Amino acid sequence: MTRIYLDNNATTMVDPAVRDLMTRFYCELYGNPNSIHSFGSDTHPYLRKAMDQVYSGINASDDDDIVMNGCATEGNNTVIQGVYHSLLRTGKKKEIVTSSVEHPCVMNSCRYLEEEMGVKVHYLPVNSNGTIEVQALKDHINDDTALVSIMWANNETGMINPIKELAEATKERGALFHTDAVQAIGKVPVDLSKVPVDFLTLSAHKFHGAKGVGALYIRKGVELPPLLYGGEHMGGRRSGTLNVAGIVGMGLAMELAVNALDYELKEVRALRDKLEDSLLALPDVVVVGDREHRTPNTILCGVKGVEGESMLWDLNRQGIAASTGSACSSEDLEASQILVKVGQGKDLAHTSIRLSLSRFTTADEIDFVIQEFPKAVERLRSISSSY
Repeated sequence: MTRIYLDNNATTMVDPAVRDLMTRFYCELYGNPNSIHSFGSDTHPYLRKAMDQVYSGINASDDDDIVMNGCATEGNNTVIQGVYHSLLRTGKKKEIVTSSVEHPCVMNSCRYLEEEMGVKVHYLPVNSNGTIEVQALKDHINDDTALVSIMWANNETGMINPIKELAEATKERGALFHTDAVQAIGKVPVDLSKVPVDFLTLSAHKFHGAKGVGALYIRKGVELPPLLYGGEHMGGRRSGTLNVAGIVGMGLAMELAVNALDYELKEVRALRDKLEDSLLALPDVVVVGDREHRTPNTILCGVKGVEGESMLWDLNRQGIAASTGSACSSEDLEASQILVKVGQGKDLAHTSIRLSLSRFTTADEIDFVIQEFPKAVERLRSISSSY
């Protein structure tokens, strides 16, 4: 049976080159980097190289900090809870600004501070294109704002926010700016020498690294208390024995992803556009957002008259893996609220299908999906009309 994976915004396959490199660090170079003996010190050159690859991948300054951690959820919580303890709890600042379409780990962290700690949180709306407007931020930020947290690219729609302009507007008001860049790394250029963010989070498994390893960027001079206390790992910013295999793999995955950006922006985009054109040719199908301002691999479509979960099961029977939106919400079978927020209407909120490609997606696979997707729609609409 043909098996086609179009859920790369949820996770990606590990690049074979990354897998091969990581294997050495499970049974050969397995020492704890903090040990004094040679088994520990033997890992140091590889860790230094991996750190250099991550710094280079986002064009961070050597004076900035990059903290290796377990995932972007940990990084996002470190920032939001850290800012609470350093600025909000002390009364120096009183408010957070975020968007209404952030990843659940940001949304739920902000809601916790709002409901349990009394922090005032502003949730910015998206416009009809699915992005955050700079003026909307300017209308809500003030001298009491401690932190603005806006994702670089949306995990459901792939829409790219004007991060540089949002960060500049934030700095003008003396607040800290954080961006969850999980869906941007490896898909669009991320250059922190040009974008004045204070914090940036990323996760290796979104760009063909392993699961269970990520990183948090902290700009030079920005104070942030740790989320995890213990030893002095990562300069005291994040305690816990380093995941050497994961970090080394993430470094290579970052380098490969950045080197493949031209391919992503041309070849992957061309496959995405071909698939999207075929979907838009179907009756009562909409796609969220202008494709020119979207990550080159992502389509979020609404299919009127078809329940999203049923569509996923039908596609799965044909060997096609897709999703309805955020993988971190799928267990709750949540509808895609962004279809409502961009003005597509409540009748499409439960009909969303996200198709996300990678540099390993082939033209033959896309042709197969173009052939099978309309059949699935026809089957399900036929069943629905019989009730």
